[in-house]
Amino acid sequence: MTNNPKEEAIAAFHRWNTAFNQRDEDGQLNSMHFPHFRIAKKEMAVWETPDEWRAKEPQQTERLKAEGWHHTTTVSIEAAQANEEKVHLIIRQSRRNENDAEYLSFETLWIFTNEDGRWGAKFRSSFVNFNSPTNN
Repeated sequence: MTNNPKEEAIAAFHRWNTAFNQRDEDGQLNSMHFPHFRIAKKEMAVWETPDEWRAKEPQQTERLKAEGWHHTTTVSIEAAQANEEKVHLIIRQSRRNENDAEYLSFETLWIFTNEDGRWGAKFRSSFVNFNSPTNN
């Protein structure tokens, strides 16, 4: 722990993204808090528990594979607002295929909260530039 909320939230996001690329559910959950909220397009998803979130992951992995996804890189990340309890991150993500060619770039807002001394994602909202088969 650095006692710097911005650095802690950014580190938690990078841990989440590494786990996302490995399709490691436990790794992702270690950087999340529940209930967990996500807005994609015009729809709000709410997962009350880790088990609710975990239940949708096999379908998410299949949709990503159908899309040609291999991994997601973080192009930029900025802590726009922060205090000891909450950090707002503005992130530009790049979905890439197995040849490391970008096929989708989008901005996303993530809100990390410090709960019981652990930083985790509580809310996220993404702007997707085309109608991705994963609908997110």
